Amino acid sequence: MGLFDSIFSKNKALASSYDYEFAIEATKKVYLKEIALETCINFIARTISQTEFRYMREHERIRNELDYAFNVRPNTDMTASDFWQTVIANLISDNEVLIIPYQDQLLIADSFIRNEYALFPDTFQSVTVKNFMFNRKVWNMDEVIYLTYNNKRLTSFMDGLINDYAELFGSLIESSKRSFQIRGAIKFDTSHDLNDTEKTQSLIDKITGAVRDKVTAIFPLFKGISYEEFSNGSVKGPSHEDINKVKRALIDDVANILGIPINLLHGDVADLDSGLKAYIKLCINPLVKKITDELNAKTITRQEYQDGEHIKAIGVKVKDIFELAAAFDKLIASGTFTRNELREEAGFNRSDNPKLDEFILTKNYESIDEPKGGENE
Repeated sequence: MGLFDSIFSKNKALASSYDYEFAIEATKKVYLKEIALETCINFIARTISQTEFRYMREHERIRNELDYAFNVRPNTDMTASDFWQTVIANLISDNEVLIIPYQDQLLIADSFIRNEYALFPDTFQSVTVKNFMFNRKVWNMDEVIYLTYNNKRLTSFMDGLINDYAELFGSLIESSKRSFQIRGAIKFDTSHDLNDTEKTQSLIDKITGAVRDKVTAIFPLFKGISYEEFSNGSVKGPSHEDINKVKRALIDDVANILGIPINLLHGDVADLDSGLKAYIKLCINPLVKKITDELNAKTITRQEYQDGEHIKAIGVKVKDIFELAAAFDKLIASGTFTRNELREEAGFNRSDNPKLDEFILTKNYESIDEPKGGENE
């Protein structure tokens, strides 16, 4: 007979009480990582999804099949905005994204195997789209659109940062739960039959459920049974504000890593213009440039590029044309740009009117060395 057996044998009621469950185990799974990443990644993806990738020949837009696929409907199940939003989300979260052409559609691969070679183009096989795998199809690098984010070290750093925050966040959640936890005891008289384990456990569950789930808890207490509370959930612990501060701090750190100004992410209006300019210039434009370069490399041949054909991205503008009207007027009046050049800069097609390609210089911008009218009369 062991030591604990001899102790328990002295009081059978004490020994049998260890067969019952008195506590409700709280889940410890925290979704902090998903909250931070989804908030920031979706913010970037929604911005880039508003970009148009136009097929251009010199200064004229060509509305061909590629232009339709990039800007209207790339495949049977997605619109262009949904397509590019998914591309960016996969690119940032997975560090890479593969787009394959198949039967006049552009499909985003969910998984694939990349075979790398030193002297030959890399190939992609075992490509899976949704629930379908292309078992016998192998694509060469020059046949697909393949984007990489090149942030493996950044990803590992972000994972470590998120794990630290998740541990802190989980501790605050558990502490908050404990501070509001109701603690009590169910006392049994030694005359009570504790050998009927199923019946006794059912009674414990009913009392615990009534206290936990109901505003007004009424339950029977038979002879030899009593219920006593030691804590009514009024102990002061971490507040909801403390928990939200930790969550916001993690989102802010992830936003800083990805180049998103914090005030834009949280909808603060302070320094909105400067934050938007920094966001477009340092976060969005590099990603748009990466996509545009890949589209030009994979959809435009060398001869077509030399003939003036290219893909041009028209993205989100910090200011609309009406806010830029005064600046445009100065650029035209000073002879710095033609009106067609400014139309192109604003995202519009050039006009066929040849006068819009002429440089205009107003009188107040003429050189002081040039004679002025009426001086020699």
